[in-house]
Amino acid sequence: MTRPAAVVVTVMLAAGTAPTAQEQAVAPEQAVRQEIAVAAELTVPLEPQDQQAGSRAGLIEQDQARKAASLTAAKPTKVEAYVTRVYDAFLGGQMHWHAFFQNAYSGGGFTIGAGYLLFVSPSNTLDIRGSITPSGYKRIEAEFIAPGLFGRRATFSAIVGFYGFGMTSTVDARANYSFQQPYGSATIEVRPTRKLFLVRGGLEFTQWKQGPGSGEEPSIETKYTPETLPGLGAQPVYLHTTATVGVDSRAAVGYARSGGLYAATFHDFADPDKTHGFQQVDYEAIQHIPLVREAWVVSLHGLLQTSYSKAGQQIPFFMMPSIGGGSDLRAYASWRLRDLNSLLLQAEWRVIANRFLDMAVFYDTGRVAPRLDALKFNDLKNDAGIGFRFHGPLTTPLRLELAKGSDGFGFVIAASHAF
Repeated sequence: MTRPAAVVVTVMLAAGTAPTAQEQAVAPEQAVRQEIAVAAELTVPLEPQDQQAGSRAGLIEQDQARKAASLTAAKPTKVEAYVTRVYDAFLGGQMHWHAFFQNAYSGGGFTIGAGYLLFVSPSNTLDIRGSITPSGYKRIEAEFIAPGLFGRRATFSAIVGFYGFGMTSTVDARANYSFQQPYGSATIEVRPTRKLFLVRGGLEFTQWKQGPGSGEEPSIETKYTPETLPGLGAQPVYLHTTATVGVDSRAAVGYARSGGLYAATFHDFADPDKTHGFQQVDYEAIQHIPLVREAWVVSLHGLLQTSYSKAGQQIPFFMMPSIGGGSDLRAYASWRLRDLNSLLLQAEWRVIANRFLDMAVFYDTGRVAPRLDALKFNDLKNDAGIGFRFHGPLTTPLRLELAKGSDGFGFVIAASHAF
């Protein structure tokens, strides 16, 4: 590229008197020398494009400085501030008083409850909470949580509570029964690497007091006897211990869009009377597969439960594995199917509407059997449906779903995630 020619500026000086002959003789030579010197000093390559760019940059800088002097932080509107406050209270867990939507037992229906979270140290909390349902399910409990054990690699929690009254259904024909369950439990969860690997242990002391039922359906003792229904009228006391080993890559248990859980849990129900003791093993797999930058999520769930009675002892019917209800076969009544072994498979396609709401299309299938080898992929109960989930970053306090199965339609109002 050819650079522009230099511009030479010549300065001519004039005096008030005429020069002498000697001055005239040397003037031309001095004039030339002065002209060359001034020209050398003022010879500068001038580029019009550079001049224009420099002028624009200066104007931009001045404009930015003027705007910066008048900038102020954005203020949320009244509606935005109200929504944020509700979000923090119900979903973000940033207030002492909080909603508590878990009922005493699955199948209780819509739940109303509240809790108060007390910080007993910078990281340890005590949560006192309770709930009630229109059908009479009552739950009152207190939970202490210490998340900072072993260099924040472990979480300890202890719960003391009371389960109220409720109704259930048997395998084929519905009958009602009542129960009370005072209990106390403690759990410690250890993550040796702080992330994936999970080890959990639990200890619970509880009593199941099964009694007559009420409502429109007949009470359970009018249709069954202890010989035809194991554990009818029993009130066993259990020392229940659990041990879990698995891999958990989810961001949170109550709400996740990616990651998964692969775990096995061993249960031992020790009856001091050596009448109703048994053992149970749960094998569970959960995987969330995000698509299109988490705008969609494919979620898969499988759960296999097996139970084994101890020598000379009997498993009560109300302690056997079961499927049916708002978190598994969602078109069927709670505990619709019961037996010594159960298999559940679920799939969901979740659409992320916004940071508060997800929509989902789901499919559930499963069965129960008296023996593990009888859990085959035939004669399965199944359903399909659509749902809406109101959630926070870590929890799902409200889930509404409509499902259709062979028993008809089922409407789910739940205060927890599906899986």
